[in-house]
Amino acid sequence: YVFLCFQVLKAFDYFPPWKGQQQMYKLDISWPKIPEYFNGQTFCVAVDSLHGLVYVGQRGDNVPKVLVFSEEGYFLYSWNNTVEMPHGIFVLNTATDSSVWITDVGTGKYGHTVKQYSPSGKLMQVLGTPGNAGSSLNPLQFDQPAEVFVEESGDMYVVDGDGGMNNRLLKLSQDYKEIWLSGENGTGIGQFKIPHSVTVDPFGRVWVADRDNRRIQVFDKVTGEWLGAWSSCFSEDGPYSVRFTANYKYLIVAQLNINRLAILAAPPVGAIGDCAIVNAIQLADETKPHLVDVDMKSGAVYIAEIGAQQVQKYVPI
Repeated sequence: YVFLCFQVLKAFDYFPPWKGQQQMYKLDISWPKIPEYFNGQTFCVAVDSLHGLVYVGQRGDNVPKVLVFSEEGYFLYSWNNTVEMPHGIFVLNTATDSSVWITDVGTGKYGHTVKQYSPSGKLMQVLGTPGNAGSSLNPLQFDQPAEVFVEESGDMYVVDGDGGMNNRLLKLSQDYKEIWLSGENGTGIGQFKIPHSVTVDPFGRVWVADRDNRRIQVFDKVTGEWLGAWSSCFSEDGPYSVRFTANYKYLIVAQLNINRLAILAAPPVGAIGDCAIVNAIQLADETKPHLVDVDMKSGAVYIAEIGAQQVQKYVPI
């Protein structure tokens, strides 16, 4: 009998709990209305849920680097100047205005920077030393900064970088001075191997996709103190993105090499605990989901797919 129970338990090992579950999302096949506007490699996507806009960053020769769609899927406009190789994109809405932040990993005269644009594409701010990779904090330098998250207060978190000399998470004040810094190249606590995506929850925690270490690391947003790490969910492939669902109950994580979006239970205040995949969206082969964003109003998930050269929209069921 004991042996039989053990066999049953072993069988369960092979079927993670999400396999048999009802899907939480379905593909919105009407988005975008005209897919032909994607004419480069789509690396990143950001949602302005306040104004119903979706920004897409793409790469390629003679293609517009930033495309703007409505949440219904209509193409609105694009812009191209001063963006070389977009990697991450983020929309910030404050009481007074909206802005679009883009990390540029290009190696030309605009690269190695984090840039702030108006919604129409006017360059407002450049952080870093354009065209020069580096690790300095004064003057500020980046080497292939992967992603940025900006709070309404103006404080920002930058994961730097996407394979360059830096493997760090940097918190900057609204006047772009260092508040705290975590990280160097390595596998230990608070060290990174390609910190690829960053987000902040309402409970004062910073979540980082530590891609090549195949784990998510969590830090206290005020002190920078390490709070925990999740690795057991990423044995097949490292996490490429971290984004919360609109109710902050789940984390959406893209896994590029296995063409999957994992949906993880987000811990409430307190211990980080262990990670648990509660659901998943299996994408087609060679789709290569890179970075995602969530519409905090509708709950829709947008996926920038390098392989498929498109952005797909999934809506909650």
